[in-house]
Order: sequence, then C-alpha cells, then structure tokens
Amino acid sequence: MKPDLRSAWGSKVLVGDGAMGTFLYQKGFPVGISYEELNLTSPGVIEDVHRSYMEAGAVLLESNTFSANYDRLSKYGLESKVEEINRAGVRIARKAAGDTGYVVGAVGSIRSGKRANLSASELKRFFTQQLSALLEEEVDGIMLETFYDVEELHLALRTLRKLSQLPVICQLAVDETARTLDGLTLPEAFRILEDDGADVIGFNCNTGPNGIKRALRHLQGSLVLPVSVYPNAGVADYVDGEYRYGASPEYFGQMAVTFAEMGSRIIGGCCGTTPQHIAEMAAALRNYQPQPLPEPTQRATASLILQEHLADAEGPSGKEPTLVDLVKERHTVIVELDPPRDLDIARFMKGAEALRKAGADALTLADNSLAVSRMSNMALGALVQARTGLRPLVHIACRDRNLIGTQSHLMGFDALGIDHVLAVTGDPAKFGDLPGSSSVYDLTSFEIIRMIKQLNDGIAFSGKPLKQKAGFVIGAAFNPNVKHLDKAVQRLEKKIASGADYIMTQPVYDRGLIARVAEATAHLNIPIFIGIMPLASGRNAEFLHNEVPGIQLTDEVRSRMSGLEGEVGRAEGVAIAKELLDEATAHFNGIYLMTPFMFYEMSAQLVEYIWAKQGRKLSPLFR
Repeated sequence: MKPDLRSAWGSKVLVGDGAMGTFLYQKGFPVGISYEELNLTSPGVIEDVHRSYMEAGAVLLESNTFSANYDRLSKYGLESKVEEINRAGVRIARKAAGDTGYVVGAVGSIRSGKRANLSASELKRFFTQQLSALLEEEVDGIMLETFYDVEELHLALRTLRKLSQLPVICQLAVDETARTLDGLTLPEAFRILEDDGADVIGFNCNTGPNGIKRALRHLQGSLVLPVSVYPNAGVADYVDGEYRYGASPEYFGQMAVTFAEMGSRIIGGCCGTTPQHIAEMAAALRNYQPQPLPEPTQRATASLILQEHLADAEGPSGKEPTLVDLVKERHTVIVELDPPRDLDIARFMKGAEALRKAGADALTLADNSLAVSRMSNMALGALVQARTGLRPLVHIACRDRNLIGTQSHLMGFDALGIDHVLAVTGDPAKFGDLPGSSSVYDLTSFEIIRMIKQLNDGIAFSGKPLKQKAGFVIGAAFNPNVKHLDKAVQRLEKKIASGADYIMTQPVYDRGLIARVAEATAHLNIPIFIGIMPLASGRNAEFLHNEVPGIQLTDEVRSRMSGLEGEVGRAEGVAIAKELLDEATAHFNGIYLMTPFMFYEMSAQLVEYIWAKQGRKLSPLFR
C-alpha cells in the first residue's frame, strides 16, 4: 500500500505531471474552447494525456479541473455542470494513476485577468462549489495554482480548510520583481500561507525554470515548508501560426536537480511542457536522496521564529529590514558599482548579479561621480531591484539639480520603492567630462538631508503637505582622510543633527586610521560603513593618491602596488583590501566596498572573504 501524500514528499522528491492545456493544443484542440469540458465529451483523450505523463515517470497527477469553476465555465454555458466536470476530472486522473500514482484536484485562480472585480463572497461561493465536488471524489490532495495575489489564494485556502484537512499545495505565479500582485514579498506571502494551513508552497507558470529559480533565491533561507515548482517551458513564441515553447527536455532534466537541491519536494511542469520534459526530470531525480525534512514540531518552531523575526524587523509599513536595522544585528556589506558611461549595461548587470550571489546586502550607485556623465542611477537602481532582488542604494548629488529637479527625483525614487539614499555635495562640474556645464548647488549636503527628512514627514520642499509620507533612509558622506580628524567628526555631527541615519566613508588605506576613526566616532548613535576600495594597479594607486580629492594612501600601500599591473596588480590590491577588512570588521559592523573599473570580481571576492571570516554561510537559495 502506498504511503499518504504527506509521507511521500517527506521521504523523496515527487515528480509531477506536465501541462494539460498546451499539450491538448499541440494535439489539435484549439484555443478558445473549454478544455475541462473534455472530461465529459472526450474522457479518453484526457486519460491518454494523464497516462502519457505517468509512463514518463510522473507520480503526481493534477485533475483536468484548473478552470472548472462556475465563473469560468459560464463563458461556455457550462455553469450547471461544475460538479459533474470536476467529479469526472478526478475519476479520469485516478484511472490513469492506478495504484502507484497520486491525484490532486487542480483549482486555479478565478480573479485574474478581466474578473478582478469579483467580490470575496462570490469567490468563496465559487471555490466552495468546486472544492466540494473534488473532495467528494476522494482526491489525495488539492493543488491551488497560478494565483497572482495572496489575497485570493488566502481566501481559497481558508475556504478549503473549513471543508477538509487533506494535503494542500499552494502555488503562486510571480514575475521577476519577486513580489506578488498585491505587493507582498515572497517571505511575507509564504508566512501568510503557512499560517493558513498550507502543506507545500511554491511557484508555477508565468516564467521558465530560471525565473522560478530566481524567485526561490528571494526567500533567502526563510523556507519552512516543503516547496513545489512547476515552471513553463520558457517563453511562448508565435511561429507559423502556432505557439511554441523553447526550453528543451534536457534543460528541464538539469534544472530538476537544481530545484531539488534548493529544497523542492514536488517538481513538475506547466505551460509548454510535455511527457518528454517529465521523462528527463524523472530520470535526473531517479536516485536523488533529499535531506530529511524537519519534524512538524520543528517546522512550527521555525515558523514562529520567522514570524517573530519579521515582526521585529519590519516597521509599521511592513517593509523588509533597512540597512540600519541589519547593521545593528550583524556585519552588513554595501558594494558600489559605477553606472556605465555608455548605453551598454550588460557587464553592469552581470556584476550586480555576481555581487548578489556573493552575499552583498545592497548595491550602491553613484550619481555621476567625479562629475563624469554616467547612466541614471535611478534607471539602473530600478533594474537591479527588479532583475536581481538586490537592494539599490542611490547617491543624490547637490551639483546636478535645482530644488525642483531634486524633489522630482526623490519622488521618483519613492514611486519605484528605492528608499535608501546617500546625500552628497558632488564634485564641481568644471572638473568632469563636460566642463562647460554648470554646477547648481541649490542645496548643501546638510540642507538636502533635512529636505529629504521633510519628505518623510509628508511635506514638500515648498512646505505644502503631500498626500502621503516618504520612507527614505538617508546616508551622509564622511571623509576621514584629513589632517584634523576631530574637526571632520564635528562636521559629521552636524549631518547627523540634520537627520542622517547612517554614514558612508571615503576609502581608507591605513589600518591605524580605521582604529582612530572608530575611537573618534564611538559616541555617535548611528552606524558607520567604513569605505574600502581594492586597488587595481600601481598606476591606479598613484592616481587615487595624487589626483582624487579625499583619498590618501600610505607609503606602505603605494610601495606594495608600485609597478604592478593586470592580474598581478589586482591580486595584490585584493590582498591589501583583505588586511584592511580584518581591521575594519574588528571595529565596525558596516562595510562599504567600492569596485574599481567595473572589476566586480574583486569586490565579490572581498564580500565572500568577509562572510568566511564571520563564519556566515549563505543559503543555497542565494546561489
């Protein structure tokens, strides 16, 4: 006798089936008909599809009932056959599954698309009708899938839990922002569904294997329950009057092991997948032995810890912890990557992804540093946030915008959800690549900090009230490479009095100075991120020392870098930076790494060095 479904996924990775709708389309059934009606009119066809997936290696079949609810069936005049279609769907799947397979009743989102205006009471009624029919046929579990917003999935799950305690798998459809349609982060969404009684939570549809892999990474080790994944076979293309999906079965086989290593216990396919895709996944997972799942009591404890952590870390708005929150608890690493000077962002985005994988807590983007024209850090910050999930921290220079432009710029950041900023004066325009341009300087660095704080109070620069408050976390710059450190600290105190929440320093190349800065700033009540920039070559060292304001190298560092170029120079630059980091991490939780010449590999090495030194192991989900 086969074990129940919960026991089955507790001991091994279960292979699910592939697509029903797109597979029927490939068999000649046109788009625009009710595929669920085929349960009544062509049951043999549906059974053949199920059986082909079982023969390919699937052990978990979904009934052909995804859209078999009153609202969707009413489009075809089939609203009176909700119960009949759902019951038939389960019976057909059960026949194909035989004694070895499991059958879950598939229930899809109702409110997506044009039906977003359906009320909660209507949804509850439709879900109750469909779920009751599926449960009466004694399914092994329920699959709630392709939900875009947690609110509707929460309602469906709560409705189910009033009817049954059968195993339930909840699957969200998310895009590359790694947020649900109602704006929740994935840890927030998973926590809600776990509290509602989900047994397995995961993702399906809307994206291919790589997109779902990115979504899993965003959970950042907060997984408590088993995971399920059902990716599409890539993105559909319309070729010669037909929809085609490009991801090969072999690729799905490779990704199946990746998903299993990331904690997935149920792995199947969604749109565009075929029995060939399932066969490759089943073959790849045939001898795979997953790590044991935590005991239910351990999972409950972990859930409680996660909830308490999120409750402590989140503010009233329910946002994720800020860098200021993080740096109070552990070492926290910000990495600077300069926006490109041309229109090609490929290497920049590759660098951002590499730094995310290394474990950087934020990517900071300068605002035309040294008065050299570069791509907008607003645009790149939004792209970094959407494509990698890495938090952007953007610089705002007083040099380039008047009061009108500065407020407009900040309002744009707020709309994009970019809430960490560094207020800087900015190098004069006459020293940059467009010496004929003018420096604006309507605001000093002190004034811009105060004005950003004013936006946080819901007041515009003009003094007029805004309809809502901003939520900026504001950084200020500090240059410790000065003759009179005490006077520099006094200036820093004025920035804190203006409203700065944290401090980022210029790069320091003197271990002794790091200790002196720690002593001189010990009385300050906000965190400091000490700046470290690895040197790329001897020429780079001399340029920084002699020509860049605010940077001073020791004679020892200049001597060690003298004459070194290429890989040898970069290796020595990383070695020096590691020595500086040994000193810095002894005094400061905040580390600010600056990447030279887009050599992001150097910064990634240093991020990994910090975490190795701290004994912090990143979850495989980061990878």
